[in-house]
Amino acid sequence: MQHDEFIGQVQSRAKLSSRGDAERATRAVLETLGQRIPEGLAENVAAQLPHEIGEHLRRVIVAGGQGTGERFGRQEFITRVAERAGVDEQHAAYLARVVFEVVGEATSGGLMGKIRKSLPEDLEWLVTAGSRGKARE
Repeated sequence: MQHDEFIGQVQSRAKLSSRGDAERATRAVLETLGQRIPEGLAENVAAQLPHEIGEHLRRVIVAGGQGTGERFGRQEFITRVAERAGVDEQHAAYLARVVFEVVGEATSGGLMGKIRKSLPEDLEWLVTAGSRGKARE
């Protein structure tokens, strides 16, 4: 998947008014994900995404191989996405679902399963919920 297609999919599925909003949502979700998952996994995911989009994951990788993998749950994940994207938390949760759905389509080799397994149970639903249907409370 190319950069423009990725951002277009996020914009369309999230019903965002501009490509800039889709870029901002993508950056917010992937930077937050990059803080939460192990460094090696973040690099593997980034390598399969369009370069500009993969950089959002790489940007938060800790130098020297120390790794990321901060420990925080669903509420903190959503709060960080909301702050980065400049949206309320309910919308941030939906944006995360959309971005994860598009990442899943843009990657292969079971990476989304590996992401899901690296997250606590309360965060797994963001990875698997998709852009349709109601969010789990």
